[in-house]
Amino acid sequence: MTTPPSPPKTENLNVLEITPLITPRALKQELEASSAILNHVLATRQTLRDILAGKDQRLLVVIGPCSIHDPAAALEYAARLATLRKELENELFILMRVYFEKPRTTIGWKGLIYDPHMDGSSDISCGLRVARRMLLKINGLGLPTATEMLDPIVPQYTADLVSWVAIGARTTESQTHRQMASGLSMPIGFKNRTDGNVQVAVDAMKAARHPHSFLGIDDEGHIAIVRTSGNDCGHLILRGAKSGPNYDAASLEDACQRMVAGGLHPSIMVDCSHDNAGKKFSAQERVWSSTLTQRTSGNKAIIGMLVESNLQEGSQPIPKDISELQYGISVTDECIGWETTERMLREAAKALRVR
Repeated sequence: MTTPPSPPKTENLNVLEITPLITPRALKQELEASSAILNHVLATRQTLRDILAGKDQRLLVVIGPCSIHDPAAALEYAARLATLRKELENELFILMRVYFEKPRTTIGWKGLIYDPHMDGSSDISCGLRVARRMLLKINGLGLPTATEMLDPIVPQYTADLVSWVAIGARTTESQTHRQMASGLSMPIGFKNRTDGNVQVAVDAMKAARHPHSFLGIDDEGHIAIVRTSGNDCGHLILRGAKSGPNYDAASLEDACQRMVAGGLHPSIMVDCSHDNAGKKFSAQERVWSSTLTQRTSGNKAIIGMLVESNLQEGSQPIPKDISELQYGISVTDECIGWETTERMLREAAKALRVR
């Protein structure tokens, strides 16, 4: 009897391997959050909602490394920031940037979750564990965490420990990310597009406020239909554009008008890095000072600022030999160093106190 020919293969032609991954529930059980930490996250999110609504007059500051690549250096930074946060808490509400995913325009290191060993091995299972362990330790210091959500699967593993989220300039226009945002449990900042388009971010905020149904995974890792109620705790992040910065008074006023026209309460965070600083760490302080002056002069739409900061200033390329990495220096965007960070935060608190 002749064996019938196998049907032609038409799928997974470029897929090398599909590897099972630990489920979100199992990882949360393995690295369990205490009630104290979860209550800390809930309290932080409520304070953020109050800031967005104008009930809490403190300036929101999301500050920290462009990306996390060295847990030891990140935890040293967190310990310093936690102490400073407590000291300045009457004027500033500080969260630490703990970014584990990095969007790439072409190719490059995608972040600690995707390549924790920084050698192309893409040990995502390890990356998820390292990321969750770090979130637990930083929250345990009394320091709330903030991150960018890039892959729609990752929040199932980490979102319970995150107080604030950004949707990036490259993904604000993405339907997938708008749907994801509608189901996230924390306040969200939407960045203007890299070409400077602010309306796209305003539209994203409006879309995320509505219910959505989409494909996702449940806590057991099963493919599921996710139905959301919508997230009305969104705000705008102005991060500049390829054509130049957009933190000046005219740009802020234009953004406010767009939000009002869209039925949204004007609440704007200025990103002191990226194109507002020409991607130069030395220019971040200029953006910070200008925005702070506008805030203390009465612009109530400015609710916060986003800063890229590390133990040491600048950035470094990832060497072939990872042991050659310099401690406390970013491997992605340029960051200001700790000395500048501390000075900026103290001066801002003083200016707001006087005001």
